[in-house]
Amino acid sequence: MVDRARKPSALASTPGLPPQPQVAFSSDNSRVTATLPTGESVSVLLYGATVVSWKDKNGDEKLWLSEAAKLDGSKPVRGGIPLVFPVFGTAPDHAQTKELPQHGFARSSRWEFLGKSTSESTPTPTTPAFAATATSAAGAVAAAAADMSVKLDFGLSSSGLSEDARAKWPYAFNAIYSVTLNTDSLATNLVVTNDDERSWECQVLMHTYLKVDDITSVSIHGLENATYVDKTTTPISTTTQSTPTLTISSEIDRVYTPAGDSPASVPITVWSQDKPKYTILRDNLSNVVVWNPWIEKAQGMADFEPKDGYKNMLCVEPGAVSTWQVLEPGDAFEGAQTIVLGGKT
Repeated sequence: MVDRARKPSALASTPGLPPQPQVAFSSDNSRVTATLPTGESVSVLLYGATVVSWKDKNGDEKLWLSEAAKLDGSKPVRGGIPLVFPVFGTAPDHAQTKELPQHGFARSSRWEFLGKSTSESTPTPTTPAFAATATSAAGAVAAAAADMSVKLDFGLSSSGLSEDARAKWPYAFNAIYSVTLNTDSLATNLVVTNDDERSWECQVLMHTYLKVDDITSVSIHGLENATYVDKTTTPISTTTQSTPTLTISSEIDRVYTPAGDSPASVPITVWSQDKPKYTILRDNLSNVVVWNPWIEKAQGMADFEPKDGYKNMLCVEPGAVSTWQVLEPGDAFEGAQTIVLGGKT
């Protein structure tokens, strides 16, 4: 045998492809779940395109979901992130939406799963991720996997509505809802297009139920000097947040408009036990609804369980609800939120 002077290097030293995010359907095709190689996961019901679970790499749940929530499509889900469109609450004085049920039909319609996409930010020699792992091929693969994200897209159009919903809101539209899971954040993005020959008006809100350890140890930052509508008063009143932080010690149901020339750009941070737990970033959603039913309201809701669950949840809901969004034929409205774990902005 001739001994070659230049042998190829061993294949074992060649870096492999990083692990890929996994997407799976439930056995009844009612739910899609995406899991990152690092362990983070998100689950979305096709009914309402409702996010019902978001877990970090340790399996710790970040969203509150009622133990009595209906997940079979019989009624909107209590918990997670229900999607509100085309009306916030009810609007008996608004001609186009007055016949619609509370929070519209998006959260009670079955959405179509349009597919997934993934992205990967490859570490470079100047990044800490590369420096910490560049000593081995396995380390480089792990660093790449840690920077991955997965996006799930869902669609709903006027042709996919129930006959009842179409009768109550007879306007042509197309909606794309994207849920993007990253290692330290969850983003939800809605794009609604007017496919009708008439203009129509709408409101949009992402009804996010955040899970907290103890509501009495929670404070909300970013609402100082914001005006808000207090829906717990009779009559409903409008005032201004005067304190630097907001704490919860009773029922709260407020529609905030953060202060400043660009209210949608103000980050809202939820602190728990003197540490930042969630930071909510908004895009084109100028309002923030803060809601907790507290003792009496929780007792009166059949699908709210356990009844003392108000101690472990807080709704911080980005939306565009203080005014109506007018869409002319062919126009589109886009709004998004990103929930970042901790105090990152």
